Amino acid sequence: MQVEIWSDVICPWCYIGKRNFEAALAGLPGASEVTVVWRSFELDPQAPARYGETLEQMLSRKYGVSLQEAAAMNARVTAVAASAGLQYRLADALPGNTLDAHRILHFALARQAGGQVMERLMQAYFTEGLPVGERDALVRLAGECGLDTTEVSAMLESDAYIQEVRADEARAATLGINSVPHFLIDGRVHVSGAQAVESFKQALQQAMA
Repeated sequence: MQVEIWSDVICPWCYIGKRNFEAALAGLPGASEVTVVWRSFELDPQAPARYGETLEQMLSRKYGVSLQEAAAMNARVTAVAASAGLQYRLADALPGNTLDAHRILHFALARQAGGQVMERLMQAYFTEGLPVGERDALVRLAGECGLDTTEVSAMLESDAYIQEVRADEARAATLGINSVPHFLIDGRVHVSGAQAVESFKQALQQAMA
């Protein structure tokens, strides 16, 4: 059985959804027979490689709220993340464009390392304050996952995998997916959002049945 997951590496709910999904899957018989495929979804395709502002400032500007309200938004999602076993440090987050990150994910997917790279990129952004929109950081993180850094650098200097990213996003639009995370289980069971572990478990059981 295949599970496709549309997400962005700087989406806080995507990392939470990833953890809850993994917890649900781990508790089910037949988990080893499930293949997870990460699909690309950019929250802001027009973003610069790195914003010249903090995440709170970016959220304040994007949603038209005060810095205090933006900080409260971050505090709420940080608390939810903690319940999933994740330690967010959003005050240190460096948001930016994620096209190159998604290109690396496709590069890794072709080498059976997509899941490992997705985890490393999310960890880097949410807990380590690393700029996942900048190529030097991306190459280093890919290398930590066992990918050849020379190959990754050459890939980023080319147009490789841009079409694959766009194809994922086009398919998402065709399926009516306009927010992430979004899980498509066995090509027919849809789960939207960072659901609780039990909700993911029920969806997986439904598909397996």
